[in-house]
Amino acid sequence: MARDTIDSTPIEDLDVLAAYLAEGSKPRQDWRIGTEHEKFGFRLSDHTPIPYEGPRGIKAMLEGMEALLGWDPIIDDGNIIGLIDPIGGGAISLEPGGQFELSGAPVETLHQTCREAYAHLAQVREVGESLDIGFLGLGVSPVWSFAETPRMPKSRYNIMTNYMPKVGTYGLDMMYRTATIQVNLDFSDEADMVRKMRVGLALQPLATALFANSPFLDGKPNGYLSYRSQTWLDTDNNRAGMLPFVFDEGFGFDGYVDWGLDVPMYFLKRGDTYHDVTGTTFRQFMNGGLEDRFPGDRPNMGDWSNHLSTLFPEVRLKQFLEMRGADGGPWRKICALPAFWVGLLYDEDTLSAAVDYIADWSTDEMQDLRNQVPGQAFKADFRGRPLLETARELVALSHDGLSRRARLNSGGFDETQYLAPVEEAVASGLTPAEMMLAKYGGAWEGDLDKVFEDYAF
Repeated sequence: MARDTIDSTPIEDLDVLAAYLAEGSKPRQDWRIGTEHEKFGFRLSDHTPIPYEGPRGIKAMLEGMEALLGWDPIIDDGNIIGLIDPIGGGAISLEPGGQFELSGAPVETLHQTCREAYAHLAQVREVGESLDIGFLGLGVSPVWSFAETPRMPKSRYNIMTNYMPKVGTYGLDMMYRTATIQVNLDFSDEADMVRKMRVGLALQPLATALFANSPFLDGKPNGYLSYRSQTWLDTDNNRAGMLPFVFDEGFGFDGYVDWGLDVPMYFLKRGDTYHDVTGTTFRQFMNGGLEDRFPGDRPNMGDWSNHLSTLFPEVRLKQFLEMRGADGGPWRKICALPAFWVGLLYDEDTLSAAVDYIADWSTDEMQDLRNQVPGQAFKADFRGRPLLETARELVALSHDGLSRRARLNSGGFDETQYLAPVEEAVASGLTPAEMMLAKYGGAWEGDLDKVFEDYAF
């Protein structure tokens, strides 16, 4: 999220919470693609991390981007923590450890998505090189210790940092040392949302395998192909995971609301101040659970919107669907991740085929696959065969969907070109992480400093 919502409209009853989600429904012609990608800043001269403050810090990077783009600054307690495009709707924000994120504008085609990513990375290089800052496209910060990792001055992150060790073992690593690519996609109505959410959840472990790109931590192999994905298995299981209830008969907007109501809140924002309310669920807040601290203060729609942004399942429902399973990666992967999901979910024939494909999968099978994938990726066993075989079939299905969309660029090429990185992965049988490990054991000769040369944007 680029910034937290302020909407003081009182919540009159629970029905308005589901209605808020339903307001995201759009006719097919209005469906858009919103791509988000995070990257790690590093000092070009010595590959050390970038602090927030200082003449060559992340703050200076944001100020340079503000001058270049003319976007509006986002301020938190006097500190610039992001930028927002007042016209196009895109935004730049900071993750807790300084990960630099572009939340792309909602666009119609993958051609526009890829142009946006390429332009952003060119702008980042233009500003960054003058500050001795480069950026790295991986799923996990590969070298720096947690102690070496900088912390960004963002109020909600202070609350989360204090809370995470109470509810899981990986929460701080997730916050400060991981990076992702995700895509936000639309739905036409409740039934369409349900179909897309079920397909997205069932196939999210497959996407994790396709984009597995985080095999190093603390300067050495970490034993996983997607350590980023592993962190989510025990970050905060109250608000993360595969959401088996989504596959229950009758699931809809109300079902997601019922779950979200019983997830503990992180904060309550009043004015410019973030108040720590960890441990109190939104349902308890609705029932007066914070009356002693905030007498007469009624929950409002801004509170609900902000709370939704602190839920972290494998597929997140807001007024659109967020596919959250992929590691960060180089710029071709920034285009490939939305291509994979658009191909599956935005063509009616392909979506119907994907629904049929997963129709007899049990939630236990999906969870078992989810548990295997961080370490095994394509080698994970699914129904007696390696996941690679399923991946090949689903990537081919996505290709068909993109081909049928027939969205051509000025050169006459359709969107299937953006699937090339994942088609190469399933053809070779190697994840990005395994290719990186091969370099580590070969040409790099165990020198992980080489990653800053080979995987920088």
